[in-house]
This record gives sequence, structure tokens and C-alpha cells, in this order.
Amino acid sequence: MPTSGNTVPRRQLGRQLREMRQAAGLSIAEAARQIGRGAGTVQRLETAHPGKIHIQDIVGLCELYDEVEQQDALLGLAKEADGESQNGRWWHEFGELIPASFAPYLGLESVASSLMVFRPDMVSGLFQTVGYARALESIYAPNETAEELERLVRIRAGRQKIIKRKRNPVSVTLIIDEAVLNRVVGGRKTMAAQLRHLADMPPNVIVRVLPFAVGIPTGMAPGPFTVLDFPPGTPEPATVYVESYTGNLYYDRPNSVERYREAFKAMQAVALDPVGSKYLLRAKAKEYERER
Repeated sequence: MPTSGNTVPRRQLGRQLREMRQAAGLSIAEAARQIGRGAGTVQRLETAHPGKIHIQDIVGLCELYDEVEQQDALLGLAKEADGESQNGRWWHEFGELIPASFAPYLGLESVASSLMVFRPDMVSGLFQTVGYARALESIYAPNETAEELERLVRIRAGRQKIIKRKRNPVSVTLIIDEAVLNRVVGGRKTMAAQLRHLADMPPNVIVRVLPFAVGIPTGMAPGPFTVLDFPPGTPEPATVYVESYTGNLYYDRPNSVERYREAFKAMQAVALDPVGSKYLLRAKAKEYERER
């Protein structure tokens, strides 16, 4: 794993450049020749090899691949990737260089083989119904136009393809705090639909509810986080994604990832089993339906 530069944005940049080249039907050698560089330069960019990233290479590749509209986002990733290493951490602040729709997490999530997700506060975007997502976005971004809000909702909905696809759907274990079931988002009808949606997840998604009665099994509240694992043979190391109000934090140093794995296991050990969790979700959904 690279030891210099910020590995998450560097890998995201490499992944995007590789996908753009393949979509353009060019080999590495052909792409390099077209921009007047050696094949090793393009290969190093695509494989997230540490080293200085030259702006003219990114601009040239975007023009070559006819992807000029992606140029600013890729240049933002390049600038972040050239930043100083922060001991296996990278902070991505919303609205800073990289637009939310191009956020590195979306790229990581789309190629992961398994996810361990903990949410103590609300349903994760990967499992939100359209109604639940729309209610949250309208509060979080009150000044956006109706069209922009719907675009943001579509981005959330589009993420769910990874758990629904027929070929190699991602395996997910989701732990949600019991508070999520009781915090009303979008009204009772919306909550009823959302909880039934969670109860009806496909077999590759295991949903567990962490009940109030077990207290704080980690000894300190870890906040919402996701541990992402990737298929063998891929250049992606296991990564932890920690979400906050103004930005996201990424960890890929093994000892940090292991700390979050242990926290997840501690909560798993005392959470309701999948059957009991489904029962509680459906019972709470019925309660919301009766109170309408």
C-alpha cells in the first residue's frame, strides 16, 4: 500500500481514469502516446502509485477521453491525493474541490465485496426509501431547487443497485440503534414504509437492531461508520468510512480498521438476531400505521 500521499483520493482518481479509458476503448499505451507521455505514467495514475500528479496529464486524459465535464472533479481528487499523508487518514470536506455526487465513498462502495454498517441515528442512505431520503434532503438542503433535491434523492437510490444486482451483490451487515426506529423522519406513513423496507431486505443484507437495554457495548459511542472490504486481488485495502455533518473521514491503516471491526463485533454480540430484528421492525411499522 502506498505510504505517501492520501491513498483514498489517489485510488478514486485512478479508478475513474481507468474506467474512462476503457469506455473510450483505448489501451494504456495508446492513451499515453496520445498525450505525449510514457505508458508508465498512465499506468501509475491508474494504479494509484505514489508520486507527484501532473495537472497537464489529467487535463490531457480528460480531453482525450471526451470527459471534459469530469475534469474539475478529477483535478480536485489529484490535489487531495498530492496532499501530505495523515497517518492513514483522509478528511474530505463537503463542497471542497470534489462535488458530493463525485465523493470518493461512492466509488469505494460500488466496488466493495462486503460492508459492515453501523448507524445510531438514522437509516443509512444505502437502505433509505425514496420518501425517507426526500424528507432528509429537504431538511439538510432547504435552499436547493426541487429539481436538485430530486437529483440528490436519485443518487441515494442509485447506490442501492449494489445490494440488488443479480451478479455478485455486496454482502452487508447493518446494525441500527433502536433509536432509529423511534425517530420520526417524514411522518408516520414514511416511517412505516421505511421500517418494512428494512425488514424485507434481500438475503445478502443482514439487519440487526441494537436495543436500548444493552447500553453502550463499546464503552464509548463510536458514531456512524462503515467498514468496507474488497475482493481479493484488488488494490483496495480495507477502509473505514466515518460520516459527519460537514465532511467524511477515511481510515485505511490496519490498526485503525481493526479497532472499528472490534467495535462492530461488540455491538453484534448483543444486538437482536436477524429474526428478532425483523419482528421488531415490522411491529414498529404496524404501530406507525395504527397511529395515522
